[in-house]
Amino acid sequence: MNKRTTVRLPAELLKRAKRKAVTEGRTLTALIEKGLRRVVEEKKDEASLKEHKPLPVSKATGGLRPSVDLTRLSDIQHMDDLEYVERMKHFK
Repeated sequence: MNKRTTVRLPAELLKRAKRKAVTEGRTLTALIEKGLRRVVEEKKDEASLKEHKPLPVSKATGGLRPSVDLTRLSDIQHMDDLEYVERMKHFK
């Protein structure tokens, strides 16, 4: 049984995803499902399990980038979304 859910995506990513779905002759749902299945079924080796995410540090000042406030959940989610988009670029 299929379930409905709401996801928040960067506007540009959503726009590109809709275009890709249209050019491939499928729905946005099908495109998202295919990508999500790839991520969920992805095998993790020992090294990648121990890998940590570096904090967004400014190379100029050595501290956090000015635009990042780790007390705001939306900033952290946005950073995760950007990282995810970069990873998905390798699944073409």
